[in-house]
Amino acid sequence: MSVKKIQTMEDFQDLEKSNALSVLHFMADWAPQCEQMNDVIKELCKLPEIKDVTFGLLAAEDLSEVSLKFSVSAVPTFILLRGGQLVDRIDGAKAADLTTKVKTQAAKTSLVSTAPSAPPVDLNTRLKNIISSAKCMLFMKGSPDNPRCGFSRTTIELLNKYEADYGSFDILTDEEVRQGLKTFSNWPTYPQLYIDSELVGGLDILKEMDASGELEPMLPKKKKLDDRLKELINKAPLMVFMKGNREEPRCGFSRTIIGILNETGLSYETFDILTDEEVRQGLKTYSNWPTYPQVYVKGDLIGGLDIVKELQSSGELMGALKGE
Repeated sequence: MSVKKIQTMEDFQDLEKSNALSVLHFMADWAPQCEQMNDVIKELCKLPEIKDVTFGLLAAEDLSEVSLKFSVSAVPTFILLRGGQLVDRIDGAKAADLTTKVKTQAAKTSLVSTAPSAPPVDLNTRLKNIISSAKCMLFMKGSPDNPRCGFSRTTIELLNKYEADYGSFDILTDEEVRQGLKTFSNWPTYPQLYIDSELVGGLDILKEMDASGELEPMLPKKKKLDDRLKELINKAPLMVFMKGNREEPRCGFSRTIIGILNETGLSYETFDILTDEEVRQGLKTYSNWPTYPQVYVKGDLIGGLDIVKELQSSGELMGALKGE
């Protein structure tokens, strides 16, 4: 038996390929119940009858793609896999259930259940959502802090020279976007810069516009972070900061909160923190709330998914979301 930290998609894919039983613990450092369940795992590791089981410790918010794949909306959650197929799950800090189900599945030699497949997302819709997620959007190799090619690095230097306010998307992390955007934009190379959802062009075009003095006036300028956050928080009476957007949540927590909000019938807007690392990190400090999603009503923080669930259970949710 072994315990592994699952920190990358490659780590997860390696575990997923195993024909032996694997148990994924979707956890968060801020949740004390997760640490308690890790103690349970340590005890399970001492049992000889489950010596071939591999436990994977996975930060649910960091690997949102995996959380979304298994519809994980709260921590701790345990997913039991064999050969990449879902065989069982435990939602919550239920030590007895975890012990029983791990022992049961470890004793089985055949698999009858399969993992539910997520419905395909229309690529053009996805590309439009990413492009429109920021007024100025750059598709590049790497990130602004770590460009992965010379063209991307030069583009970042050009935008930073004018203190441009822009979002970015690393095409190296998503082959579907990387190939699909070439056709969508009819532009075969990267980086690609969009302003107001319209393609401006690549590095050569940006250099020409810079030389002619056309580039700087069209670039949105950065604001002080606190001013940006206040503006975003007050963009709509009901505002949600999340991974992804309402059409395509990118983690189980965000998917669940969108489902709850949609049931209320209230109008709301979302901001995808995956498109803006400055907002993603800055809002944690600004709000003194370390996780996402975050829900704001008339500029005031209501809380995250757990708080929204509590308000829903107590019948207070509608009033809270209306600011009453």
